[in-house]
Amino acid sequence: MKSLLVALALFLPIINAQVPHWGPCPEPATQPAFNLKKFMGRWFEIAKLPAQFERGRCIETNFTLKLDGTAHVASSEILKGELKTISGTAVVEDKRNPAKLGISFSYVLPYTPYWILSTDYENSALVYSCTDVLRLFHVDFAWILGRTRSLPAATIDHGKEVFTNNNIDVSRMILSRQQGCDKDL
Repeated sequence: MKSLLVALALFLPIINAQVPHWGPCPEPATQPAFNLKKFMGRWFEIAKLPAQFERGRCIETNFTLKLDGTAHVASSEILKGELKTISGTAVVEDKRNPAKLGISFSYVLPYTPYWILSTDYENSALVYSCTDVLRLFHVDFAWILGRTRSLPAATIDHGKEVFTNNNIDVSRMILSRQQGCDKDL
């Protein structure tokens, strides 16, 4: 019982911001033969499940491969007229399935799942992250990313369909705000 209380105390801020789902995380299929090097570069957030840690507009992430095989991750957003940035590290957590990345933005926090479900490397990518809480419930995040600030509606609809076919509830998915990003703050 004590471990349940500790887990709830640790995840309460996340749970308050997100919608938890009963049961463990789904196990979606990931990108076959994923190539981390081809995934590197600039990605724009096109659509997402709402996340407490992403409240701004013009959200983008740049991945840069490092010599040790990890990737430097630099994310940014414009929030209340200010450019906010955060840096972290991405690692391949399972060498047999290199599309299962882990990302950490802190030296003291563990890596968070960042699974590439699908990508063509040149236009779009579907990313999923999920954390189990004692296998009683889970909190998840999903993103549709693009190499440009917008994607065709058909690409977004197809992305949602892929998530849904993998038992990921995207009924709350919203479009990200990518307008006015190249103007001065």
